[in-house]
Amino acid sequence: MSGYLTTHVLDTARGCPAEGIEIALYRVSGNSHRKIATAVTNADGRTDAPILPTDQFELGTYELIFFCGDYLRKHGDTQGDVMFLDQIPIRFGMSEQDHYHVPLLLSPFGYSTYRGS
Repeated sequence: MSGYLTTHVLDTARGCPAEGIEIALYRVSGNSHRKIATAVTNADGRTDAPILPTDQFELGTYELIFFCGDYLRKHGDTQGDVMFLDQIPIRFGMSEQDHYHVPLLLSPFGYSTYRGS
């Protein structure tokens, strides 16, 4: 099996997919970050295709950055000019040729993630 990476964002405060969130994927090596992909979540809170498809998959350390600020502002989930959550980075490793799914469960003042399927 060849590896690939998918993600999605769920708005746990509203109980629905989070549409319109920009996501950037970086390959991490030491102190170096190299952007390798960007995507925006669709109406299902998912990207239209794997954010890291099989033909680009490599084992190693990666970081997804979820740009949630505009989404939270749009839904009135801010208090003043300084946001509690704006950009959410999730760093993780992929050590085998497999499907990795790294979702973001989002609310205005907290988030979580896990390795999904």
